[in-house]
Amino acid sequence: MICWGETTFMEFYLDSLYHVDELGIAESHLLATAQKAKITALSVGRRMFAVVTEDGKGKLCFRDEMSETGRQQHENFALSGEKIDALTCGADCIVMVSEKGNVFQLNCRIKPYIPRCLSALNGRHVIQVACGDHHTIALSRDGQLFTWGKNSNGQLGQGEVGPSSQTPKRLFSLSGIPLAMITAGGDQSFALSVSGAVFAWGKNSAGQLGVGDKEDRHVPTTVKSLNLKRTVFISCGDEHTAILTKGGLVFTFGSGEYGQLGHSSNREELQPRLVAELWGSSVTQIACGRHHTLAYVESLKTIYSFGCGEQGQLGSGQATNQNVPLPVQLSSGFDDGIGTILAGGNQSIFSRERLASLSKKIVSVDNNLIEKWISTCGSKPWKAIRKEIMQTFSSASTLNCSFLNQSGGGHDQTSMENSGLDLSLARIVFEKLGNNEKLLKEVASVVQHTLIPSLPVDPSGVEDLRVYLILPELLRVLPTDRDLCVKFAEAVCRLQPQCLKILEGLWSKLPRAFFKSLVKVVHSASTWFFYQMRTELRDYRTSVEKTVEFLQKLYEVNHKSGRKIEYRNFYINEMKLYIKSCGTVPPDANFIYAMKQFMVQRLALYPSIFDMETKWLVFWINNLSGFFENALLNPLMQNHLCVNRRSLLTDTFQELRNNPRQYLCPLEVKFKYENGIDHGGVSQEFFSVIAREIHSLQPKMLELFEDSGLVWFMPEGHCDDDDAYSLLGILCGMALYRVCFVNFHFPLALFKKMLGVMPTLEDLKELSPIEARNLQELLNEDEEVLELLDLDFTARGHEIVPNGREMTVTKCNRWQFVEAYVDFIFNKSVKKQFDDFLGGFSQGCPNQLWKMFLPEELMARLSGNIHYFWEELEKNALYEAYEPTDKNIQNFWTVFFELSEEKKKDFLSFMTGSDRLPIGGLASIKITIVNQNKPNPDDFYPVANTCYRCLYLPNYSSIHVLREKFVHAISFYEEFGEY
Repeated sequence: MICWGETTFMEFYLDSLYHVDELGIAESHLLATAQKAKITALSVGRRMFAVVTEDGKGKLCFRDEMSETGRQQHENFALSGEKIDALTCGADCIVMVSEKGNVFQLNCRIKPYIPRCLSALNGRHVIQVACGDHHTIALSRDGQLFTWGKNSNGQLGQGEVGPSSQTPKRLFSLSGIPLAMITAGGDQSFALSVSGAVFAWGKNSAGQLGVGDKEDRHVPTTVKSLNLKRTVFISCGDEHTAILTKGGLVFTFGSGEYGQLGHSSNREELQPRLVAELWGSSVTQIACGRHHTLAYVESLKTIYSFGCGEQGQLGSGQATNQNVPLPVQLSSGFDDGIGTILAGGNQSIFSRERLASLSKKIVSVDNNLIEKWISTCGSKPWKAIRKEIMQTFSSASTLNCSFLNQSGGGHDQTSMENSGLDLSLARIVFEKLGNNEKLLKEVASVVQHTLIPSLPVDPSGVEDLRVYLILPELLRVLPTDRDLCVKFAEAVCRLQPQCLKILEGLWSKLPRAFFKSLVKVVHSASTWFFYQMRTELRDYRTSVEKTVEFLQKLYEVNHKSGRKIEYRNFYINEMKLYIKSCGTVPPDANFIYAMKQFMVQRLALYPSIFDMETKWLVFWINNLSGFFENALLNPLMQNHLCVNRRSLLTDTFQELRNNPRQYLCPLEVKFKYENGIDHGGVSQEFFSVIAREIHSLQPKMLELFEDSGLVWFMPEGHCDDDDAYSLLGILCGMALYRVCFVNFHFPLALFKKMLGVMPTLEDLKELSPIEARNLQELLNEDEEVLELLDLDFTARGHEIVPNGREMTVTKCNRWQFVEAYVDFIFNKSVKKQFDDFLGGFSQGCPNQLWKMFLPEELMARLSGNIHYFWEELEKNALYEAYEPTDKNIQNFWTVFFELSEEKKKDFLSFMTGSDRLPIGGLASIKITIVNQNKPNPDDFYPVANTCYRCLYLPNYSSIHVLREKFVHAISFYEEFGEY
């Protein structure tokens, strides 16, 4: 080991440790101490130098600038009953960590030099400490961070600038981040996560935090420009910082006054900048002194230095500064490899051996830990295992450090698109844990009562959110612990919106099996609570609401990510049974009101849990509630409509315009000169007729698209009546509220817009197939063809973007053109018409629970396409290598029509990938049944090709074999489909 730099500690070196020359240039090997003890740890501060020897004792040299002589003080120090494992120096104190993880502090200004135990950290098992000039940060084995000392620039990270704190305080803002190392220098602090995220706080007068400005930070702040740089080490000087990446690159930032950044200049850098002169050298270690920097390239066995060299700390043989990395002139005998390089103050040191460093890792959960617990559960004192479980599972950071993906593109590429986890590892570990009931129960208790209550509402990024992806794997092996599931759901739902949005993005990237497992865990708990409410009459409304709110969030993720799993995985069938069981009570006003409070006002906020039938039940219950409330409050108000068939449209519009009505009352229609009381049938006839009549209105309100048979609002200026579209909306709303069908032949796009879903090119394909096909071809054309078309950004004579006539459609902007075109057709050209329609619809249907429905469901409820006419499927079927009269085909249809309604829907999913019907219903679906003439057909199951809607049906020997094979295939259709 040799040292070079400031000679202030010369006496200390010569008497016991070192020999240096006048300039501090490395000249000889480190000599042994008088006791011949080996040095195991070493640290250099601004005014001190301290070492630890293998016997666990320490020695320091402190230069007291406040004394009259300014000479150094030499002292030995030791811990009572413990050995020093590692230490770090500040400007005038030493902080030590014992082998047991206790923390001691020695103030060099107070004699005698006796280390003082920091009792606030007792039992925390600290594994790392780092000192700035006058502050300290410590990292415990369970991943918690503590700070104390001076706080003039927010270097304690507690959110404020203020008085110093001599008592360590927990830094909660990073409590969930799995930290790999901590470091400090001057008045700034840094923390590095296991996946390479860098957090900085404290003084930033020269940009030493790397956040792009010179404003101090009082809380840990992500150094965003280092994201995905795969940082593995950080070292701090007085006002500059250096970081080392996994690939051996060095970035520096902060003050460059002495050239310590290595950028061939003395400028400040407010953001991390690559040290270009070290590019390609694959640096393996870095170290910062007060105003200089060292970098070691192991492959070249060379140390590079740059920065302040006024006291020889650069090892160049000259007392001058340098602003580019240059090799240190090492003495002979040190070219066979270096274990550790160190720097501090104006000193530089290297050792041939690897010294103890404060870089121990926080605890994590893995297969070995669980196996150790299982194997020692019977012999090892249970108290010790419980303590380990508490330490491991009470901290989010320990879980967030577990189950990391070590493969290519793994956890060091963590981002909003990549959690960095390998959840298959978590599944293996928790399944093993699930085999030991005693351990599992203890883990569940710690998670429920300690971990989950400690989870913050504003986690610090993706690594802090990993726990929300890991815990469902634990819940998976705890199917009966519904209280834990409720606590977890509550934690998810209280996250701040921006954090929840990140988590939802991570959920959307989960493999399908893990996402489905997550949904199943929450769904099972919700179902159980409903079952207990229905059968035991127990009040679980609070638990139900928390779990279904969580389920709703997962549903929305599933919807936005392209339907990873079928919607039916979210439906809670027990909910339907619960509603129906409540319906056995006489429908008096008190009952209806009570139902509305929970079922309508609360659970209707989470429509994902309802299938269409249940949504309609809830909608109908809310209708009844509206009827009763209105009857009590406005007994004389009615909603009667008296019209003449021969002037139906005129009379209807006139009635709606001129006669005030209470839309909460059920509509009652009376045709003039006709007998009949409206119990629903007359209203349905009214809506059926008016749907035909509306198309004869002049001037036209609706534009008919001949190639689809569908209609859309006429563009601005084609209808004279200002309220025509509002009245149309009122009619549609009244029809839904009255449980009637009215089919004006609107496309699905209308119902999407009503529910806040933006139409796309696919919707234009439904409304105007020819127009949409031209746009699709435009997206597929070569650039040369686009030039010949000479298109601009106009549609139907209107500019669809500002200055659209001057914009030519090119290969680069054609997607923009198509999106603007679709937006013009569905939105801009009919904005007033649609707004009027939607306002009228909400007026005509005062039951706002229509917003529960999906666009397809709302369309089906209003337009009448809600029935599955299964006979249409047989009528339109095609055959290859079969005839309709063949015995196997006749057996197939016999078995099919024996199926329950749900099994028939399973077959639809089996054939098409979805149990949803397209517009036109089953009549628009044509399936082809194919005989592949397989030998031994009874050995094979039916297989579906969903792309071409082909069913490969073996020619079975009997109807019994066909029934067994077919039912099995559609029951497990995800395993039998071809794409």
